[in-house]
Amino acid sequence: MSTAVVYYSLSGNTEMMAKAIAEGAGTEDVYSVDEAVESDVLSHSSIALGCPAMGSEELEANDFEPFMDSIASSLKGKKVALFGSYDWGDGEWMRTWQENLESMGITLIQDGLICNNEPTDDDIESCKALGKALA
Repeated sequence: MSTAVVYYSLSGNTEMMAKAIAEGAGTEDVYSVDEAVESDVLSHSSIALGCPAMGSEELEANDFEPFMDSIASSLKGKKVALFGSYDWGDGEWMRTWQENLESMGITLIQDGLICNNEPTDDDIESCKALGKALA
């Protein structure tokens, strides 16, 4: 089983999470969303997608959300996990993201993994565990 990790990060927090998930999964296929190629990502059997909360708790609209929309219908039957960081709010963006994917028939391996601001050591360990679950 091969794993891809795709993320958007503005502050570096979600990127830290992405790298820890990749380490846990034992993959080097980690892509910033601006360098991700749809066909490369979809060639993997498991995919972790990461985006921080933006604006009023929503996905980043210029790069990440369009990429997400372009691959969403192809995620059925794959192992999928969501992750991201936030600075305010209570994780509403992650719950909304999960609900949107689940309403499309996409099964997530667990609830989205979120951390407040920079990931703590415990958060990094949770990311590695998520990667192992994907692999």
